[in-house]
Amino acid sequence: MRTKFWWSRADDRLLGAVLGLAALLVGVFGVLAPALGVVGLIDPVDTREVETGSTASVSGAVTEAAAGHGMTLTGTHRADLVFTDPDLGRRLLLALPEFVGSLLLLLVLALLLQIARTLHGGDVFVPRNARRLSVIGIVVLVQGVFSPMLLSLTTQALVSGTPLADLIPFSATFSGEYVLLAFLVLALSEVFRRGTKLRADTEGLV
Repeated sequence: MRTKFWWSRADDRLLGAVLGLAALLVGVFGVLAPALGVVGLIDPVDTREVETGSTASVSGAVTEAAAGHGMTLTGTHRADLVFTDPDLGRRLLLALPEFVGSLLLLLVLALLLQIARTLHGGDVFVPRNARRLSVIGIVVLVQGVFSPMLLSLTTQALVSGTPLADLIPFSATFSGEYVLLAFLVLALSEVFRRGTKLRADTEGLV
């Protein structure tokens, strides 16, 4: 038996519009634009922020040698690695972390939109929503762990075999906030799962 729910059709449309707009913006600027840059239809991503592990400026000899490889490094500990006219391989490596991160975010937004559609009918505690929240938690965890690794791996691939390879060590910065958020979402999915079971048991007694 369904119960009346405070969620109105206007709320449903507003939330759907917000999530849809967010997905559109992520799709255009996080997926489509980098892809077009990789194939050369628009200006590609040509800069990557890196950690050099040193507070000293890059020597002139190294800078000149790096320029011969079509790259410059400006800054000290946190520096900008800039590529002059990057080829297809470099464009792909530069765009890949943002592209993958945006795809993961699109997946989260799509699942949230599916959950939002259940609010209007009042059927929030359904098995589908529990599974969707579990997937969202796993995706957030992947985003927090895999994305920094992908960024570091692509950076190493970009500087491999160049004079800057020794100046840019392999390093990955992990955010505890993503891990905490992932576990909170997974805990919420368990609440939904228990709520679904409790409602089913209650309806079975009627």
